[in-house]
Amino acid sequence: MEKNIPELYGSLVFNDKVMRCKLPKDMYNALKRTIQNGTHLELDVANSVAVAMKEWAIENGATHYTHWFQPMTNFTAEKHDSFISPTDDGQVIMEFSGKELVKGEPDASSFPSGGLRATFEARGYTAWDPTSPAFIKDRTLYIPTAFCSYSGEALDKKTPLLRSMDTLNKSAVKILRILGNTEVKHVSTTVGPEQEYFLVDKELFNKRKDLIYAGRTLLGAPAPKGQEMEDHYFGTLKPRISAYMHDLDEELWKLGIPAKTKHNEVAPAQHELAPVFDTTNVAVDHNQLTMEIMKKVADKHGLVCLLNEKPFEGINGSGKHNNWSMSTDTGCNLLDPGKTPAENTQFLVFLVAVIQAVDDYADLLRISVASAGNDHRLGANEAPPAIVSIFLGDELTEVLKSIEKDEFFKSHGTVQMDIGATVLPHFVKDNTDRNRTSPFAFTGNKFEFRMLGSSASVANPNIVLNTAVAEVLDQFAAKLENVPAEEMEKAVHQLLKESIIAHKRIIFNGNGYTDEWVEEAQKRGLYNLKSTPEALPHFISEKNEALLVGHKIFTKSELHSRYEIKLENYVKTLHIESCTLAEMVQKDVLPAIVAYTEQLARTAGLKKSVLPDISVSSEAKLLTKLAGLQDAISEGIETLKKDTLTAVGIEDMLEAATYYQSQVIADMDSLRAAVDEAETLLPESLLPYPTYGKLLFSVY
Repeated sequence: MEKNIPELYGSLVFNDKVMRCKLPKDMYNALKRTIQNGTHLELDVANSVAVAMKEWAIENGATHYTHWFQPMTNFTAEKHDSFISPTDDGQVIMEFSGKELVKGEPDASSFPSGGLRATFEARGYTAWDPTSPAFIKDRTLYIPTAFCSYSGEALDKKTPLLRSMDTLNKSAVKILRILGNTEVKHVSTTVGPEQEYFLVDKELFNKRKDLIYAGRTLLGAPAPKGQEMEDHYFGTLKPRISAYMHDLDEELWKLGIPAKTKHNEVAPAQHELAPVFDTTNVAVDHNQLTMEIMKKVADKHGLVCLLNEKPFEGINGSGKHNNWSMSTDTGCNLLDPGKTPAENTQFLVFLVAVIQAVDDYADLLRISVASAGNDHRLGANEAPPAIVSIFLGDELTEVLKSIEKDEFFKSHGTVQMDIGATVLPHFVKDNTDRNRTSPFAFTGNKFEFRMLGSSASVANPNIVLNTAVAEVLDQFAAKLENVPAEEMEKAVHQLLKESIIAHKRIIFNGNGYTDEWVEEAQKRGLYNLKSTPEALPHFISEKNEALLVGHKIFTKSELHSRYEIKLENYVKTLHIESCTLAEMVQKDVLPAIVAYTEQLARTAGLKKSVLPDISVSSEAKLLTKLAGLQDAISEGIETLKKDTLTAVGIEDMLEAATYYQSQVIADMDSLRAAVDEAETLLPESLLPYPTYGKLLFSVY
């Protein structure tokens, strides 16, 4: 490493240190006001920033710039322009203006719009987001931006995210004022998204059409060993994996991404990276970059990084834990209970607001993580169930019970952990355990939303969280804003009590994997939206439209466009998987079975010709078994093709999605079962693709 870590960290980021050095003091102060307070940025400031940004970028080897944005896919988009500007004498100068900084004009015609605009309506705009720092990657200056259409509709994920952050800020500051806190001027939401992923050998990956086209295996018999020995979790890093993680850390640190923790996950070949939390929109940008860089660094090591939620059947899939909290500009975490949470009124108000928000908008939170890939993961014994609930832990649950019953809460105080061995140090025990089966768990001073899939943008759930909590805080403010100061304590207690009684059904501290919880959740009236087609209609329900349109997170047309895009993505994903599976079986698996049956028949015939009295029953049994499987597979292909063709002909997108979910997936599962059984009978030399054993255990 050429630089030590402090020098390396953020070395390719146009951060506060660089701005302070490069910008005139008045321009620096003006830009900081924009970043901190959300004030309008004047063109003269933009011009000054553009000049400084260009000089810094060129000093660091950049030749181009791009407005980097997040269209309504799970990927980012960019169009590169050089800094060169031709002169009359045939030379060039390096130019970059404030106008070029604040506004770009990419073609918007081929990005998903969900019917917001016709294909021929090509113009779109990108607008600089000064709250997320620019950075250099691949000799290009990347400028984080929002993306909108010619008529002003948001065509991206950043715009509604920024709107939701503004909304929560206003609502949180308002309730803090009512509670007597006059110091806070701004409240930001913060996120630390943990990222799970798989690493497989690139050479093996390239031999699997399903991994190439669909991002997950559609066939594959279980390996003799899976994760049952529980020896991979937190296990020693293999040299090749360790080298990858080391390089990944360095690349992320250069871009100011605070990669903190790395370890092996539960499944073989599965790993996790966790960053330090950051302001939500910066954290979203960083996570998009992290996923991209994970793949690029993997390629350099002869590996492929898989981010699909369920790349392998029979072992754990990959998620992304969204650690969410709220922080003030005075340095206070509003979800930090302190040493005496029962006496911390400010904390209790925000805690109960989150509880009510999750209960009121549990269906929206479920939708925010809905995808074809995540449907395979949610509800299995590896991820939270599709039922949204909140884990609080014993102490906070008792605090809320005491408020509900108008009783005095007696804290047990701090508890020292004594493990029993004299040599081991004593330490303070946390006030809550952790519950890995909970979709939405309180973990000390934040909530961990664990339902996200590994490939998803973290913008979606945070838009919902920010807006739902803002809505509840507004409801609280409306009930408290005219209460005299001398009656405020009593009024707050009554408000919290009423909310707890109305919404305690969402609190569940037990095992979310059990059938008993599913039955109990149904009795409580909680949603159990098991699939994406089942969940998505709730996105445009009257209640949820009132929330998202009412707070101006989306216009009505923007909301409905996202509903259409989510349905389209689901349908397209399953169509690709269906076609890929059919091709693999038709072109690769069946020929392998035919080749082996011919080989067996020749062997049996040769044995009989040489030794007429010898038994060939073993070959006959195997031939009979393979013949039956071959027939089942052939019939399965025809059924899958027929039903996929039927799905293609369904014009209504929700109806098509439902048909794919109920019929086409069932066809794929049935076909896979026969193919996987045949795989166990074929010699490895005839298998048309690498086995699970090779994919999961070949990297050292």
